[in-house]
Amino acid sequence: MMAKTYEEINAKIASGKVVVVTAEEMIEIVESEGAEKAAKRVDVVTTGTFGPMCSSGAYLNFGHSKPRMKVCNAWLNEVNAYAGLAAVDLFIGATKLPEHDPENTPHPGQFLYGGGHVIEDLVAGRDVRFRAVGYGTDCYPRKELDTWINLKDLNECQLCNFRNAYQNYNVAVNAQGDRDIYTYMGVLKKGLGNANYCSAGQLSPLMNDPYYRTIGIGTRIWLGGGVGYVFNAGTQHDPTVPRRENGVPKGGAGTLAVTGDLKQMSPRWIVGLSMLGYGVSLNVGLGIPIPILDAEMARFTAVKDSEITAPIVDYSRNYPYGEGKPLGEVDYASLRSGNIEIKGKRVPTGSLSSYPRAREIAEDLKARIAAGRFFLGQPSQLLPSAASGQAFRPLVERPAK
Repeated sequence: MMAKTYEEINAKIASGKVVVVTAEEMIEIVESEGAEKAAKRVDVVTTGTFGPMCSSGAYLNFGHSKPRMKVCNAWLNEVNAYAGLAAVDLFIGATKLPEHDPENTPHPGQFLYGGGHVIEDLVAGRDVRFRAVGYGTDCYPRKELDTWINLKDLNECQLCNFRNAYQNYNVAVNAQGDRDIYTYMGVLKKGLGNANYCSAGQLSPLMNDPYYRTIGIGTRIWLGGGVGYVFNAGTQHDPTVPRRENGVPKGGAGTLAVTGDLKQMSPRWIVGLSMLGYGVSLNVGLGIPIPILDAEMARFTAVKDSEITAPIVDYSRNYPYGEGKPLGEVDYASLRSGNIEIKGKRVPTGSLSSYPRAREIAEDLKARIAAGRFFLGQPSQLLPSAASGQAFRPLVERPAK
């Protein structure tokens, strides 16, 4: 039975009577008062995460030149942007490299600049060189353009990310390799030299709503320091992953597709990233307010790092070649301790995501809600659950005809 509605909670926000706490604070409240009392007292729990989110990008409209031009190929600071949308619309992906980048020749490549850095430059208000070519038409006669653009001068510039805020993820190790390996999970040292993970654990948004009861299309979120929205389930969304008794998935499960106005955002929360030997990406800050509709949501938002486990995956064989099974599983409290045990060996851990930044996002979102500057957006459609049958499926390769 629903204890509260979105309308009631938003009315409390408007009146200044809302009770909002962070996911960290909710743990102590539920432990001391129980879920039933906590659900009556607390209206909103805030979450946060900050880390690499590769499936990110931005689309922009740069306006018409004189004479007008239908852009066919375009480059932003020498990074190719996709122009197959309309005459003056572009999309730039976070992992795109400049055409002159040496990539992994020699290995390991430095990957000093790419799409994620272009997006950061735009958010930071820096001028970005814009080159474009077209074939010319009667209505769009211009064929070449070489100029500088700035975020403040663009008609629109939207962050548009197709897979963010992964609900749990692998702990990456190098168990069988005879050398250090370079992955999207960072540099993994041979002989189980280290273990890297990437999640805010108990602060992570989807960890606090494991069955997607409150998150879906239209959910208003904190994105890059501004306001954003969930516009769909993210790519590779898989609600069918095996779960613990508390509902938390044992591996990568749900994901979000999100969007927001880049002009509202900050370069503190939208940061280009270079990954040695792998490529470029984008660090994204994201936070979601979880409405406490009933006691079940109170219990979900009180999840602790010690109650969340992730699979330990060998990135020298298991991950790249699809061989074997995980080496085991480990909880996030152990990961954050700095060392875990794998096959009888003490292995140092490191996080690609920033827990202090995640805490800062949750605190900032809490302050905005308490001040009446951020209201909840009730989703028009929730994310697909296990009952939907939607699962992430691998590629089925078929011979070319």
